[in-house]
Amino acid sequence: MAGKLLLELVTPYRKVMSEEVDMITATGTMGEFGVLPGHASFLTSLKIGELSYVQGEKTFHLALSWGYFEVDKDRVTVLVETAERADEIDLERARDALGRAEAALKRLSREDKDFIVYEAALERALIRMQVAAKSARQ
Repeated sequence: MAGKLLLELVTPYRKVMSEEVDMITATGTMGEFGVLPGHASFLTSLKIGELSYVQGEKTFHLALSWGYFEVDKDRVTVLVETAERADEIDLERARDALGRAEAALKRLSREDKDFIVYEAALERALIRMQVAAKSARQ
């Protein structure tokens, strides 16, 4: 597997993928980062965001929720709560979720215990819409 990374992405519900890729970018809690073959081993946490990977000339996009990203030699393991490929995302459903979250946040104060729940829902909906739009452009 010279010059490739083995990307394994798993949720509690299913193994999303196990494929050889050329490059990966993801959104960690400290910001976006990239991994190429030969990268140093590390473990980091992921926030709601996008994971992209390159295979040959094509770039693929997924919307992820919280989880962990580990690099060990040329093997990358991603464990997340949810993962959706761009072509799996229901854009209308994401827009509806965005509207519900925006409406809830307008009526809640930051001190309300549900504020953080709707803030995360808003972030998930925005990421899903962003990733789905990238699929539509390809």
